[in-house]
Amino acid sequence: MILRELAERLGCAIRGDGEVEVHRVSGIEDSVPGDLTFVANPRYVPRLATTRASAVILSPELQTPLPSLLDANPYLVYARAAGILHPQARPAPGVHPAAHVDPTACLGEDVHVGPLAMVGARVRLGARTVVHAHCVLYPDVEIGEDSVLHSGVHVREGCRLGRRVTVQNGAVIGGDGFGFARDGDGRYEKIPQVGIVVVEDDVEIGALVAIDRASMKETRIGRGTKIDNLVQIGHSVTVGHDTVLAGQVGIAGSTRIGDGVTLAGQVGVAGHITVGDRVVATAQTGIPSSVEAGAIVSGYPAIDNRSWLKASAVFHRLPELLRRLRDLEARVREREDEPAG
Repeated sequence: MILRELAERLGCAIRGDGEVEVHRVSGIEDSVPGDLTFVANPRYVPRLATTRASAVILSPELQTPLPSLLDANPYLVYARAAGILHPQARPAPGVHPAAHVDPTACLGEDVHVGPLAMVGARVRLGARTVVHAHCVLYPDVEIGEDSVLHSGVHVREGCRLGRRVTVQNGAVIGGDGFGFARDGDGRYEKIPQVGIVVVEDDVEIGALVAIDRASMKETRIGRGTKIDNLVQIGHSVTVGHDTVLAGQVGIAGSTRIGDGVTLAGQVGVAGHITVGDRVVATAQTGIPSSVEAGAIVSGYPAIDNRSWLKASAVFHRLPELLRRLRDLEARVREREDEPAG
């Protein structure tokens, strides 16, 4: 594809030779002729002097002799260019002979169901949805148009997924929440989990994610939210719109996560609390209580990020500071014990 045509499809400006051909995206140092690279951070501009890429995506204020696509958000343009230059192949519509589709299931136009997939009673699949091999859809599941379930995904009874939802391999949506009541002898009795999971439009769910069904009503994942691999979301949790849950985040039951929140990897969130809109919790933060909207928190228990950075900077000096404090206390006592005059 020539650069000018790509610029028109991406809706961005062009600088330099618009007739150069580009065939794929790549990193600055790994590029070969025909590649399109990008610079999202100005400190990488000097590396363009040695790149073999044929063109680059960068901000308008940055300069390079390479033919360029110009946009204030080069990383976003790179993502869109990758989608154009590396289109994802979609399986052909139809049901594989080795799949099982219940006669009461309703499949929309151009749906694909792969080998050994199981589509249960009264399941509804929207048009152009792809269900890859070994997926299991329990009865009464509903999945909207243009969604993709990769191999090994399990969606439990009654759960609902919206349009353009992508679920990566091995995720479990709607497994029983962790609910048990203790009797007088200290034994645990299971509490039936009778709710469902609702996943709104444009959500991506990573590999081996577990989203528990609600104890009663619903666990809900808001529109546009992105969930990384190995995330656990407990029963009756509500996650807002455009939130990011990075790898190994764990959210306990009945907690509310706001819109535009970022939980940045191995963050643990206690149950029955609220994390407000636009909160950022840095990696390995523990959140035992509610957090106000817009806060940036770190550490355990979670505190203001700036306070955490200041405190963590002196952690390694605490033994030395303790020794000095004890020395000072000893000197003060000696002074106090000296006779007056």
